[in-house]
Amino acid sequence: MDGNGRWARRTGLMRLRGHEAGVEAVRDTVEASAEWGIEHLTLYAFSVENWQRPKLEVEGLMRFLANFLTKEKDGLIKNRIRLQGLGRLQDLPTKVADALADVEEATKDGDRMTLRLALSYGGRQEILDGLQKILAEVESGNTKAADVDLKSIAASLYDPSMPDPDLIIRSAGEIRLSNFLLWQASYSEFHFTDVLWPDFRREHLLLALRDYHSRVRRFGKVLDRDPAVENN
Repeated sequence: MDGNGRWARRTGLMRLRGHEAGVEAVRDTVEASAEWGIEHLTLYAFSVENWQRPKLEVEGLMRFLANFLTKEKDGLIKNRIRLQGLGRLQDLPTKVADALADVEEATKDGDRMTLRLALSYGGRQEILDGLQKILAEVESGNTKAADVDLKSIAASLYDPSMPDPDLIIRSAGEIRLSNFLLWQASYSEFHFTDVLWPDFRREHLLLALRDYHSRVRRFGKVLDRDPAVENN
């Protein structure tokens, strides 16, 4: 969800005000996704690298995040949306961790959509943490190194129940993955938009979905019937 800081600078506000303005984009995107039948949505809210930002900004973001979780709880329950945290959640301040745990428990029966907030998240760190769990199993004798395969690595990640993303959207003109879902994104489609996140709304999401549906996904295979070739 890129562009909050740039949005704030363009309007002469502090960076934190840009994050606050991004709440409407989050709310509209989540509600539209649930309405349109999207079953899984992951929002990259705070990376492990973000801890390196100025202390006052990080503290402000954490206060904002705790308040955001509390305010959105009733709406998530009403819309039958399950919330889950994704990342090194043990690194979060107690107030944020408690608020997250409270909303996770309150929304656990949500059957319409699962919303994941990537918090203190990094794709490399996720793979590293998963491999360390596997190595501990090998060292304890509970598994053999020769038995480690793609499935066992996937099962060691933060949320093994999360399907690989079909589509990854980057806002604010950024054209990179930024350590997001590195393992899971191996065959994801990408959509890039210059829209800053606070200005992102369901019409921009719809454009991304239409772009996605215009593509042919081969997953490394040769298709018997390839629309992309037929249309050229």
